[in-house]
Amino acid sequence: MTETGFAIEPGADVALDPERQREARAYARIRRRLMLVDLLLGAAYLAVWLLAGWHLALRDFVVGISASPWINVPLFAFFFGLPLFLIDLPLSYYSGFVLPHRYGQSTQTLGEWVLDQIKGLALSGVLGVILLEVVYWLLRATPDLWWLYAGGVMLFFSVILSTLAPVLIAPLFYKFEPLDDEELVRRLKRLGERAGVEVEGVFRFDMSRRTRSANAAVMGLGRTRRIILGDTLLENFTDDEIETVLAHELAHVVHRDMPLGIVVNSALTLVSFWAVHLALRWAVGAYGLAGMADPAGLPVFALAVGVVGLIAMPLGNAFSRWRERRADAFALRVTGMPQAFAAAMTRLANQNLSEVAPEPWVVVLFYSHPPLAERIERARQMAGAAGM
Repeated sequence: MTETGFAIEPGADVALDPERQREARAYARIRRRLMLVDLLLGAAYLAVWLLAGWHLALRDFVVGISASPWINVPLFAFFFGLPLFLIDLPLSYYSGFVLPHRYGQSTQTLGEWVLDQIKGLALSGVLGVILLEVVYWLLRATPDLWWLYAGGVMLFFSVILSTLAPVLIAPLFYKFEPLDDEELVRRLKRLGERAGVEVEGVFRFDMSRRTRSANAAVMGLGRTRRIILGDTLLENFTDDEIETVLAHELAHVVHRDMPLGIVVNSALTLVSFWAVHLALRWAVGAYGLAGMADPAGLPVFALAVGVVGLIAMPLGNAFSRWRERRADAFALRVTGMPQAFAAAMTRLANQNLSEVAPEPWVVVLFYSHPPLAERIERARQMAGAAGM
């Protein structure tokens, strides 16, 4: 029995590391505090802009540069976002580089971390400008129904990104190559056939260049769908354990969790845009906006989206945990290897520095997956029922 009160099932060849669990709890607490600081910092930043009237001053400045909304909207976004990026940079450096190194999870050099931040910033900047231009065009063209059309645009955009991510976006950060373990490839493809999922290939990717954590996934839609396995998973898990992890990922395809998730997220986006619509209408009188499409409304836009996202986060996590439990049940059923599944989850706890038994309120607010203790216990019960 471990200090968490959880016992690893008999026959498993891996045990929960009590010292790693102490570190995992401390690591998780620090990350939650940093998240709260980041949230409060962002809220304070938006409030200062609105209360001090800086949004109007910046609007007048960018309109003086160009009267075209196709230019002054992204200009406003740049000058509005740059100070927040600089203010937030020390926190990002600490949470993304210093802290993972302190707890032995990161393998990146500072130069590699900086390069990743530049890539991520460039990618999000390009995509963000495209979406911003579309949304503000809709605000100008149809101020009463823009939020409805914008929700449709986001749905289309999500489908395109999900389809192209494995071939265009993920390779910007990781190197993918076909898995050279022919026996494991055959085994995983047979698993896919049993699950009724067709995949284009099985690939390994270099997670070890960035982290000691392990992971696997089924990425893409249609012809871009592929199995990807982190080298940290391949090097530290048995083939049985890898199969159970992959069975969980394949379950998401079988249960159509990706398209369902896109629909759910699109519905949330629609609600967010409707809240933005109401907030902008109110801000026209309260904060001196010239109209719904005034670029000076961007702080109001960001604040409304943030509030809706914060309120919806526990609901979204509850929905995700439900789907993850279904995927676990599928993996246990299709593989018939509950001991291997329990061992895989235990290895993930040790290797990824994951807290196996967090407090209930933490699960409700922050966890998109069931706690690992619950997942391992379910596998243990199945093994016991089967006399394994």
